[in-house]
Amino acid sequence: MNEKDYGVSNIYGNMSKVKEEKIPKVVTAKYKLLGGTTKTLVKRVGDGSIIQRFEKTPLPKEPTDVICPHFLELKWANGCPYRCAWCYLQGTFRFHPMKKKPRQKDRKKIRLHLEGFMDHKGAREVLNSGELSDSLMTEYSKEPFSEFILPFFENQNKHKILFLTKSNNVRNLLKQEENGQAVMSFSLNAENVAKRWEKAPDINCRIKAVKETSDVGYETRIRIDPMVPYGDWTTAYKKLVDKIFSKLTPNRITIGSLRGLQSTINEAKDKSWVPYLTEWSNWGRKIAFNTRYDMYHALIEHLKENYNYNNIALCKETVEMWKMLGLDYVKIKCNCTT
Repeated sequence: MNEKDYGVSNIYGNMSKVKEEKIPKVVTAKYKLLGGTTKTLVKRVGDGSIIQRFEKTPLPKEPTDVICPHFLELKWANGCPYRCAWCYLQGTFRFHPMKKKPRQKDRKKIRLHLEGFMDHKGAREVLNSGELSDSLMTEYSKEPFSEFILPFFENQNKHKILFLTKSNNVRNLLKQEENGQAVMSFSLNAENVAKRWEKAPDINCRIKAVKETSDVGYETRIRIDPMVPYGDWTTAYKKLVDKIFSKLTPNRITIGSLRGLQSTINEAKDKSWVPYLTEWSNWGRKIAFNTRYDMYHALIEHLKENYNYNNIALCKETVEMWKMLGLDYVKIKCNCTT
């Protein structure tokens, strides 16, 4: 399989010329954190087209408000080739050509913005390269993104890059001599759910890739998200956990459940997942609270009882849910944070 098979436009060399030849300015802002303290953090670099803080989720005020710590995005590309049925990028890029064909951005501009960020003397950060695209979607190409981006991070010891992916193609990452500043995060799901709604490599192939990157020293995180109460979901999700822990112990696990912004629902071609969403939050529609609780509780207890594992966080879940599960969102260590 090559880049053409994925439908990813390899246009970073021939797209419109980058106007910004100088290293752009880093813009900072004071942010109130979940614990109530205030901290000065990077808001964006230059125009924010490459490095920008995700801050679409306001600090929670109501029990139904979702928790999502603000993190930095590394927006090196737009769009994802996997096109899972519920992917929020369907709504995000509904007015853009990358809705149909993912596109990389100009690597010269990426380099300039990264240099500006690295020169800035601010807080330690993790840059998420998988919020608007799959981080490994170009790994079959002649110039894979991982080989381009890793040297920026391995040449310093402060900031890290987060590769978030549904891919199993980690061959380029396995060849790297240094990986201490990279975090691998794999998105996994119950096998029956993945086969029904995801258009990505087989779950077993992904777990094999998780083990391979962990074995060579990468910090490895898992996202089990979105959980769906489909079929015998209790058995299916416990089986997924058992498969993961038969290969490795992840550094961190973040779990979440099916949700949908209205823009995503409107643009989705396959809407067979939408009937599961019966409640509203400030982050779109969600599965009924009691069902979400049952899914989370079953998975958390299975992890604790069978693997003595409790390094678990929730993704875009409400204040009320965190409290019901006895978890402290102020001390959150979720997928996209340091």
